[in-house]
Amino acid sequence: MIGSGLNARNKEKKRLTVPQEVKVDPAADKSDTLVMISTEYGDMIFELFKQTPLHRSNFIKLVSEGYYDSLLFHRVIRNFMIQGGDPLSKHAGPDENLGMGDVGYTIPAEFSDTIFHRKGALCAARTDNPEKASSGCQFYIVQGQVFTPEQMTMLELQRGLRLNEAQRKVYGSEGGTPWLDNNYTVFGQLTEGMNVIDSIAALETKPGDRPVRDVRMKISLLIREE
Repeated sequence: MIGSGLNARNKEKKRLTVPQEVKVDPAADKSDTLVMISTEYGDMIFELFKQTPLHRSNFIKLVSEGYYDSLLFHRVIRNFMIQGGDPLSKHAGPDENLGMGDVGYTIPAEFSDTIFHRKGALCAARTDNPEKASSGCQFYIVQGQVFTPEQMTMLELQRGLRLNEAQRKVYGSEGGTPWLDNNYTVFGQLTEGMNVIDSIAALETKPGDRPVRDVRMKISLLIREE
């Protein structure tokens, strides 16, 4: 489970859905939106999916407000993913446990049979909840691994999955995390900077999966008009 790290008390609080100000923006839907996540290890450019309009509009809103600037990639697991977006990470001390910050609302799940957790997928973190609603701010980027046909068959048996032909092709060539499909919302895909994911995922981490050396981010909008 890729939780946003919210503690039990926060899980118990009243769940808020995505507020009016981050409903679907018709203007944004008329353009291809790219975002650039900049780190000291390089830049990553992602395309945001029109098939996930709530997550897309919410991410655009937060990026436009500078919400993510100077936040950390606070959770890094090699061959799995790198996670960031906790507002508490901006001024966190070196020994603080992170992952409990949020923006006070969740976003309804937006799943698609054609969008997978392939390497480079930009996805919404979440806590356990029956609706599979996403955190309003925390996200992760998939590194994952390449699977053989036999490994995929074993995953299906162990986890009750049914991978279609397209999924098998992706996970057998590019790699990813197939067991997260239709459990966590994927709302974007990396187009440039795959080496940056690998560099961050390879960092030494402390207990709790926080990198020993802080990795800060800055996110910018790159809108390509149609």
